[in-house]
Amino acid sequence: MGSSTDKLTGLVDAADRFDHSYADLRETQIEALNERFQERRDHIKLLGHRAREAGASEIRDRADVVALLFPHTAYKSYPESFVTEGKWDRLGTWLGTVSPHPISPIRTSDITDIDDWIERLQAEGHYVSCSSGTTGKSAMLPASDADMDWSRRDTVNVFAWGSGVEPSRDRMMLGIAPTASVPKNTVIAEAQRAAFGDPGKQHFRLPIPPITVGSLTSMVVLRKKIADGTALPGELADFEQTSKERAEALDEAMVAAAQALVEHRGEKLMISGMWNTLHQVAVMVREMGYSSADFHPDNCIYVGGGLKRAQLPPDYQDYVHRTFNIPATRNFQNYSMQELNSGMPRCRGGNRYHVPPWVVPFVLDERGDTLLPHERGEIEGRAAFFDLSLDGRWGGVITGDKIALDFDPCACGAGSPSVRDDITRYADIAGDDKIGCAGTVDAYVRGLS
Repeated sequence: MGSSTDKLTGLVDAADRFDHSYADLRETQIEALNERFQERRDHIKLLGHRAREAGASEIRDRADVVALLFPHTAYKSYPESFVTEGKWDRLGTWLGTVSPHPISPIRTSDITDIDDWIERLQAEGHYVSCSSGTTGKSAMLPASDADMDWSRRDTVNVFAWGSGVEPSRDRMMLGIAPTASVPKNTVIAEAQRAAFGDPGKQHFRLPIPPITVGSLTSMVVLRKKIADGTALPGELADFEQTSKERAEALDEAMVAAAQALVEHRGEKLMISGMWNTLHQVAVMVREMGYSSADFHPDNCIYVGGGLKRAQLPPDYQDYVHRTFNIPATRNFQNYSMQELNSGMPRCRGGNRYHVPPWVVPFVLDERGDTLLPHERGEIEGRAAFFDLSLDGRWGGVITGDKIALDFDPCACGAGSPSVRDDITRYADIAGDDKIGCAGTVDAYVRGLS
């Protein structure tokens, strides 16, 4: 990394890391962006392609970065046949187009599914963290050992800042969410337990098998076959049986979670999950006759992800907080995504997600082609970010999110840029999500693989 990049990422443990304003950071961030570009332009094939298309040789201001950002769809640009037909060597070649580190050929003759492929790459120091892929192909995001170390460090710091909970290793940990079993999720969970969990207590996690990329991929492929009428009778029967078994297992797991919460209600708890499952378990706990008066007064909660299209009552957040006696200051939420290495914790006073100094935010037009004029105050548009901490892939990504970014100080007192906590997805607004550069980027990457 260059000196400006080091200066910004070096603030990861600083108590005042969210006190730096956009104006204070602007010049250092531009210098750091150019450092990263010069370091990586000849090592990431897709970045070199974007730079040649744009005629870019240097980053002099924030607008220069836009043409060098990757649409989030770039990490889904591999042909689906590479997975469905087990073309693991070709999939490795594709991964090499978005990674700055050479992906050495690995033995693929005995790989049975994508989970094997991910595990084989991990043994070589390439950590592929995939999105859930519940509505289509999984995004595959290469990461390095340095990225895994950063995630461990960052997750503890953002939770402590956003919740006010010190990493004192004195809490009973309860995980109430089925999450994808990918490297990034695994190291974050381990780091949280090591920092906040009581080492003398067995943490609770839902008693269901981990969700692997392979299991998700198989379900998505079969759903597509069902939709286009090509699924075989045996495949339909297996799908129905698997769906039934998973639903039953999840129902049983929710009961076990409610029982665990009641059993440990007098202890200091750290509860994590998504709103849908948290609300479901809260209803069960109420039906068992327990509520806030029965739980420890210093509990905290870590909520990840959005509603995922779940239909919940308007007061679902307050209902969960009141059930488990979560103080307002102990409610932690984090805005991030698999494409980034770092989190943006929600503050306790302004209901906004705060952007750390090493993450450079951009607000683009809906197509993702143009940086909207913005030097102060709040502006709405398509979110893009550059995470300077990333080592295993290019740090710049155009997201599918519509956000409101504010460069003025937050009501909580923090001076950093912040994102209003009413984020929506363009796919939900318009029923589609079209980023202007996505088609040409995807075609280029597929052409190299």
